[in-house]
Amino acid sequence: MRPVAILQHEANQGPGYLSEFLQQQGIPTETFRPALGEAPPRRAQDFSGLVVLGSNHSVNDDLDWIAAEQALVKDALAHDVPVLGHCFGAQLLAKSCGARVSRNAWPNIGWSKLWVTPDARALFCGRSQTTVFNWHYDSFEIPQGARRCLFGTHCLNKGFTLGKHVALQCHLEVTEESVRAWCLESRHELAHVHGPAVQSEAEILRDLGARTDDLHRMARGVYHQWSLGLRRASVVRAKLYW
Repeated sequence: MRPVAILQHEANQGPGYLSEFLQQQGIPTETFRPALGEAPPRRAQDFSGLVVLGSNHSVNDDLDWIAAEQALVKDALAHDVPVLGHCFGAQLLAKSCGARVSRNAWPNIGWSKLWVTPDARALFCGRSQTTVFNWHYDSFEIPQGARRCLFGTHCLNKGFTLGKHVALQCHLEVTEESVRAWCLESRHELAHVHGPAVQSEAEILRDLGARTDDLHRMARGVYHQWSLGLRRASVVRAKLYW
């Protein structure tokens, strides 16, 4: 089986729980760090899937590595290679599909309740609502032909599906350790950014273990459904518990 390509952009924003899930399923991965100077792959069809993680940058920034990643995502779309986007990655998938990405009305930082659209509940373990972790300033329009799967109070378009492709304007991959690291690194930001969808560090870290455990139960279902597009028979037969 060809590996899943993972595009990582920040040192402390790795694949986290997604990496654990893929390893448990025996799905190989290869990580690229274009924002840190590594060249991204040119051909999506060399991989069984493509994961694009978060970034401190906007997809609208005029940077060579962002343009190269967008070309790779477009190649994945053209060759039916499943794409999974988290936050920046979701925005890049939307932009690659021709949708507009722009500043959201409010920053979204911390934990928030989202609602699952009725036709997407199978993707989210049958849930009609769920609590996720967020850290973003921009948002996307829903691309033509795609279907909204998540929406929130302070950001309407929190996720969409387009065939085998899944875009999530949130972070299902975070772990206790990564959330603590983000808060530590971003204390100045948290002290100066305000809004109805922005939590303090104390609020973010409250009941962190229970929150990430619940997040991962839901994420496992999402990742499983996405992984079915990789055409790996053993993944289809895998027993899941959430």
